[in-house]
Amino acid sequence: MSQLGVAIQGAGWVSAEHIRAYQQNPHTEVRVICSRRLETAEARRAAAGLDCEVTTDFGSLLTSEDVDLVSICTPNHRHAQEVLAAAAAGKHLLIEKPVALNLEDLGAIRDAVRAAGVKTVVSFVLHWNPFFQTAKALLNDGALGQIIYAETGYFHEIGPWYPGYHWARKADTGGSAMLMGGCHALDALRWFVGEISEVCAYSTRGHRQDYEYDPTSVALLQFTDGAVGHLAASFEVECPYVFPVHLMGTAGALRNDRLWSPGKFPGQTDWISLPTVMPDNGDVAHHPFQGEIDHLVDCIRNDQESEVNLEDAVRTHEAALAIDRSAREGRPVALPLLTD
Repeated sequence: MSQLGVAIQGAGWVSAEHIRAYQQNPHTEVRVICSRRLETAEARRAAAGLDCEVTTDFGSLLTSEDVDLVSICTPNHRHAQEVLAAAAAGKHLLIEKPVALNLEDLGAIRDAVRAAGVKTVVSFVLHWNPFFQTAKALLNDGALGQIIYAETGYFHEIGPWYPGYHWARKADTGGSAMLMGGCHALDALRWFVGEISEVCAYSTRGHRQDYEYDPTSVALLQFTDGAVGHLAASFEVECPYVFPVHLMGTAGALRNDRLWSPGKFPGQTDWISLPTVMPDNGDVAHHPFQGEIDHLVDCIRNDQESEVNLEDAVRTHEAALAIDRSAREGRPVALPLLTD
């Protein structure tokens, strides 16, 4: 297969990470950068040292035979409509999360991608984080046994310093604490434990009045295999970014980068510290876009489906929307919400 032509839709900070990874992949070439403002697309092109087309017309790039793959890097509320258009045009997709802010759009893009048969990866980029990969390997090896209780959280004080602050804090463009950032922790729970059958959630507001939605959300989860879980997300914490992961099983436990597994390590008398990169580490391995994009390109070239495709991400987003509904209505919510 010749090089895949890539279009970047959106010129914000995350687009720079996508572009850098595509530049490092020998099978891709960035051919178009699209933004609502031509000057931002031109600035992104210059910063990346590219000699490619820039445009403000998303529709025109979708008709181009030079474009095989589109990276959706726009604000949250634009993702669904752009995915619908790109899928209809037969383009493969890398989609920043959240992919949709409501159930109707979520179902629509799922059905559109199914009908188009294009390859997709949703940017739950922590699947390529070293700690996440270590935890998954330990689970697959039986080091923890059957998970009984799991806990994750996304605690990230987001203020005016954040490039997307102006839209992230609004309900119609950002969504909610779970959709904006908590979905990373929710995706982790699904990857580590399995499918979720019911959620019960609460949300609150502390001192941050600049968010249109409650910036703190907490949920209890029931998994289909009987395990239970706890999930929290907050954008108003007064502390550095924290992403805890606790997995408690029938044969051992993982508390962040500390492992207890006497079956694998006979005579163990204390926690084993794992030399790894945690998801809240500032290292580039915290957000490993290169691994994600290399994976998508391999899926396209080898005609394989990704385990981090839109079909899988729909279930994470369903759970996030169920958590928001539970907190809003004051009752447990069963999953799934969508029907096939």
